[in-house]
Amino acid sequence: MLYVLLNVSATAALLRGRLKYPRLKPPPDFQAGVVEKLRDNKGNLLKVSSRALFGKKKDIVKRIQDLGIGQKINPSHMERLNGTIRGQQARLIRRTRSGSHLEEMLQYSIWLWRDLYNWTRVHYSLPDETPAMALSLSDEVWTVLKYVLYPVHVSDFKRQDWAEQRNSVLESAVDVYKRNKALPIS
Repeated sequence: MLYVLLNVSATAALLRGRLKYPRLKPPPDFQAGVVEKLRDNKGNLLKVSSRALFGKKKDIVKRIQDLGIGQKINPSHMERLNGTIRGQQARLIRRTRSGSHLEEMLQYSIWLWRDLYNWTRVHYSLPDETPAMALSLSDEVWTVLKYVLYPVHVSDFKRQDWAEQRNSVLESAVDVYKRNKALPIS
């Protein structure tokens, strides 16, 4: 009986606290760099150094240079994106009542924001272009209606299937009845 009590108390000790999850691992080809800033007591910047968090530093720097967004690991692009998305997505503003209750809804909201941001919004840093136009994915600034009618992240087959479904919904029931009505034979 003493043995059972010891096991129960040992098991209870193991169950206390937060449940342990398996360690998360990034995908094998994931690359991420970190910039570390060293400051003195007054807040003056003394030293800036960078290192690779995932992947090799030289591969990360080469990728940044190939993309044409800089010459070294620099967080300015991500900080700019974070500030923009927080300013335009109510779900991500700190201390808000507009938060997402489901992770899935947050993901859908961010996907929609990303597409509208890149296809329908002219950016000041680009000369009267959207990012999609800058990458030669589009010849014009899209309207929201065009984006809804012509989704950008689907296959051509799926897009054609959706177009047929839209046309069948837009077609009136009278037209369908007249088309399916058998012609008299005489």
